This record gives sequence, structure tokens and C-alpha cells, in this order.
Amino acid sequence: MRIRELIYRCAGIFHPDNKLALLDDRCKRRIKVLGARSLKDYLACLTSSPVRQTELTALLNEITIGETCFFRNVAQLDVLRSTVFPAIVQAKLKSRIRCLRIWSAGCSTGEEPYTLRMLLLEQTQRELKDWSLTIFATDLNERSLAQAREGFFGQHSARNLSPLYRSKYFVPHEEKLRVSAMARSNIVFRRLNLTDDAGMAQMKAMDLILCCNVLIYFDLESKRRVLRHFHDSLLPHGYLFLGNSESLYGVSDEFHLIHFAGCTGYMKSARPLTGSKCK
Repeated sequence: MRIRELIYRCAGIFHPDNKLALLDDRCKRRIKVLGARSLKDYLACLTSSPVRQTELTALLNEITIGETCFFRNVAQLDVLRSTVFPAIVQAKLKSRIRCLRIWSAGCSTGEEPYTLRMLLLEQTQRELKDWSLTIFATDLNERSLAQAREGFFGQHSARNLSPLYRSKYFVPHEEKLRVSAMARSNIVFRRLNLTDDAGMAQMKAMDLILCCNVLIYFDLESKRRVLRHFHDSLLPHGYLFLGNSESLYGVSDEFHLIHFAGCTGYMKSARPLTGSKCK
């Protein structure tokens, strides 16, 4: 199927034969919107029409919709709060660098980066006081990013929020909740294709990368390509976390596997931090 091949070349997302029905459904949605007569006509829209780039983006928006919520992976978040953040702080204190750079790769509608921001706000009064903090939140889906920037969420997304976080970092708005201005600060939302070498090369000097339940849509070579970029993006003391069901076994041996209580993570190396600067 040529549309499958086009999506793979452009985004690294591969639909195996048992997932072609899903791709066919998403294409039919776009065919209906455009008023195209067939898949053949729709392929022409994707490859040779004046709106091909716009339509390809629209199709990618259809096939990359992710389901998530605030505080989704509690065990992982506990490890970040109790172990990873303090370790990063200690590494950077040795070089007198007072900045923290985190990358939420595949941020979907924004629940993950907002969760991270709330965790960091809770620590600001302690070890992160007077630090420069930036969370880079990237995704391929423009519609998801637009929702993330607005910061409005339904009760389903908020189902794991504690009363403390709900009252402290959210403002009721009709039937929804909006993330407070304080919790929306220091987050940079950006469209990024993880297989775009030029775009990925710009993501530098990261202390922590979270890429949860994203690489499962990539084939082996695309995964390795993305992971090479992640390795280059991380500072020497940097950490990488994937989804609960994901592993780098048989994919990459450039990271050190670390077993935490309730989850696993990866570290770039155990070398000390020297000479790195925030930009």
C-alpha cells in the first residue's frame, strides 16, 4: 500500500498488515472531508496536489491521536521525584550549573509535560529554588499540540489528580479544568517529527527525556535512529524513560539499564558532568 509507505518515509510510523484496517479507516475519514472519489485519488492528494503537505499533516493528525492522562505512571513519577531529580541536581551542582532541561517526546495533548511541571513546582521551594527550568514538549500531531497549549482538560484526563494538585494547579472552567498559568509556565510546545534528523539535532543538553508509548509505532531501524538522537541529546548524567511495556533490549546498547522500585529507566553514562551549559 503506497500510503503506508509514504507515512513510513515521512514519519517513521509503520502499519503492519494487521493494522492496515486502522490506516484504511483514517484515510476514509480524510477522503470524506476532501470529497475524493477513491484511495487512488486520495494518494494523488498526498503526493502530487498543491495541498499535499497540508493533507499529509492532516492524515498524520488522524493516525497519531494518543490517549493519556495526568499522573499516568505513578511509579515512574515517584522515581523521578525521589531519585532522578535529586541525582541530576547533584550532578549539575558540581559544575555550578543551575538549569534543568527536560524533554517530553511525544507529549500528545500535554498531560505529561504539565504533570512534570507540577512536580517541579513542588520541588522549587527546596533543591530547585532559583534554577532555570525548561520543559520541551514535542509531538507530531498539530491538533494535539493546539489542545496542549490551551490547557483545557476534561474529567477523564484529570481522573488521577489528587485533591491537592487539582485545587492548587487547576482552575474550573465550565465542565472542564484549565491548567493554571503557573503550571503552564516554562513549557515549550513544538511540533517535531522524531525521524527528522535536522529537527532532532537541535534538541541538545537535556537532563531527562521521557518518550513513553511512542516508539511502539516505529520499526526497528526507525527506533534505532530516534534513540541515537536521544543519546546525542542527553548530557552525560542524563536519563531516558520509556513506557512500562517498552524496552531497549535488542534495540540499543548505548544506554545503561537501571532498575528502580516499580519501573526501569536508562542512563546515558556514569561520567561526571563537565563543561555543559544551558542555552
